[in-house]
Amino acid sequence: MPDSPHHFEEDLLDVLIVGAGLSGIGAAHHLQRRCRNKRYAILEARDAIGGTWDLFRYPGVRSDSDMYTLGYVFKPWTNPKAIADGPTIRSYIRETAEEAGITKHIRFGQKVIGAAWSSADASWTVEVEQVASGQRSTVQARFLYMCSGYYSYHETYRPQFEGEDSFQGTVVLPQFWPKDLDYRSKRIVVIGSGATAVTIVPSMAESAAHVTMLQRSPTYVVSRPSEDRIAHRLRRHLPAHLAYGLTRWKNVTESIFLYRLARRYPEQAKRRIVEMAEKELGAGFDVDTHFTPSYKPWDQRVCLVPDGDMFSAIREGRASVVTDNIERFTSNGILLKSGKELMADIVVMATGLKLNVLGGVSITIDGRPCVASDAIAYKGMMLSDVPNMAMAFGYTNASWTLKADLTAAYVCRLLNYMDRHNMLIAVPRREAGVEPQPFLSFTSGYVQRAKDVLPKQGSRRPWQVYQNYLQDLMTIRFGRVDDGVMRFGRKGAMP
Repeated sequence: MPDSPHHFEEDLLDVLIVGAGLSGIGAAHHLQRRCRNKRYAILEARDAIGGTWDLFRYPGVRSDSDMYTLGYVFKPWTNPKAIADGPTIRSYIRETAEEAGITKHIRFGQKVIGAAWSSADASWTVEVEQVASGQRSTVQARFLYMCSGYYSYHETYRPQFEGEDSFQGTVVLPQFWPKDLDYRSKRIVVIGSGATAVTIVPSMAESAAHVTMLQRSPTYVVSRPSEDRIAHRLRRHLPAHLAYGLTRWKNVTESIFLYRLARRYPEQAKRRIVEMAEKELGAGFDVDTHFTPSYKPWDQRVCLVPDGDMFSAIREGRASVVTDNIERFTSNGILLKSGKELMADIVVMATGLKLNVLGGVSITIDGRPCVASDAIAYKGMMLSDVPNMAMAFGYTNASWTLKADLTAAYVCRLLNYMDRHNMLIAVPRREAGVEPQPFLSFTSGYVQRAKDVLPKQGSRRPWQVYQNYLQDLMTIRFGRVDDGVMRFGRKGAMP
């Protein structure tokens, strides 16, 4: 039984950051540079820096965005690989924290349970549980910055199949990959066709007897060079920051152009992507069945494979794709609806994430429960009628960090504006006539399953969630802080 709560620290923090992953370390770096007088701390439930990139340890784990945009705006990515592996990204995040002196501000093994806002005190009281002991404590802060990601670290989407108990092999979840799993010379079936599956398949195929990717329906898969030749050329001739900045903008504008092109001309884009897959796989491969989705490009995320590694594994016979539905598990593998049985020693359930918002933290505002799914997102980073709180939520069609960097810079602008005007409270007030709409337009299963968890977006700015860096840049970086929607006040009552 945990002890009764006591104060974590007597002094009031200016900013409390939740999460020491890519977003949290970036937020701290921006805060140190732009708000030098602010006292802050980072609470991290795990015992390490890195978030997703420390948690995920499955074979081949890597970025699904290029590192010139997934990297921080303030720290050049200098590794030759534009599509980088998990350990390299983890090292980059840790190096960022060490270089800036951020690590000393992190309190590890501290899980945030709840946060209560008091307008009378113009502050948050945050309840924290020490993971190792279960002891509860509280910490107070003027501003709460949620950088805890968008999915549960403790649960994954895990459908149950008939006959699983009879399977004599091993079932593995990528999010909880066992350290000692030996899959050399084993028959592997990977259930799924998203970013995790297309990463695991070629990696495991290097030493497994054979890997089969079992999918209900195809996904768009595009090969991309693992190294950016233009970036290398720029780095040889220009200072690191300038070369990095130019490469970053090149990749941003290119991705926006290709995304818009695909959305405007979906049939032509679909045909081109399928043709590229056909070229990679060679004549005679049934791309119509296995690599031609029923939906339009970017209705779901397009999967990148560096240097066509998955296509190579299929072409060379080390991996294969089966498009079918599961009837049930058998003692030796999986029986499909078609009657075919896939023999397997190991089944990997790459079936998706379980989304949550605000790290699953229970929020109250002046004693009233706050339900995120009832709120509308302000500029994609604050919630309507929730004061002094921001959340990092990246793009679905581009790199997470592009939006996280914009959000962190805005939070600093907001805090500095409040200081200049002697204000302690900032709250985006929901306006009349703003119609709620889905936060994300994706048709992906993990998004559809979370419709009742995610906040909404609104029918007009500043309540719209753009999946466009340039639009956000204009709205967030250059838009007015005091825009008539954001209300400001001092202690005592909600403005």
